[in-house]
Amino acid sequence: MLKRILATALLFVLAGVPMLAQSPKVEVSATLGWTFSDGVSGDAVLAGDGKLYDRVDPKDSGSFGLNIGVLLGQAEVGFMWGMQPTKLLISGTNERTLGDQSINTYHGYFGYNFMPDSKVVPYVFGGLGATNFSKVDFQTIAGANLTISSETQFSTTWGAGVKFFPSPRVGVRVGAQFTPTYIKSDAAGWWCDPYWGCYLAGSPQYSNQMSLNGGVVFRF
Repeated sequence: MLKRILATALLFVLAGVPMLAQSPKVEVSATLGWTFSDGVSGDAVLAGDGKLYDRVDPKDSGSFGLNIGVLLGQAEVGFMWGMQPTKLLISGTNERTLGDQSINTYHGYFGYNFMPDSKVVPYVFGGLGATNFSKVDFQTIAGANLTISSETQFSTTWGAGVKFFPSPRVGVRVGAQFTPTYIKSDAAGWWCDPYWGCYLAGSPQYSNQMSLNGGVVFRF
């Protein structure tokens, strides 16, 4: 599943290569930041501690990432990876920490740089790829050792920020990035149409990551 999604992201990046055939520049960035994460809700479950639990969420935590982008004029095409080491929480009438989890994101992206030759460069980008939620080992209230398996899902990513270049080759960047990852759909009732008939409609749920980050940029 991850290989197929990454192959799609790579094709997404390569689609922009012909546009970047004339004397492109390359930017490599390393970033650090803080990520606000949320998960999904479901049917309430009565646990062994007598509490009801109906949500699963990654905990907000620090994050880091690497980007490589190829530029020609104002256009940019590239690949970005991000990682959020976190903990998985369950909540309802109580909150418990299940165990450690890491969230890895892999996206090919297209970007646009405003005033690319100036010392202050605002930018925006959007991308397609995948988010991987690592396995979580935990112990139940009764003392049994269990594992939630790793899961990889399709995701998009969107962001904006500003790059500052006090020198032609080295700069800094600050920005924000939003990454929604589709997890599941809940039945939302029946939808009827006079032509297509009636069908069961779903309400999609996403695990969202909102990151504020900053870092260093090297331009070649």
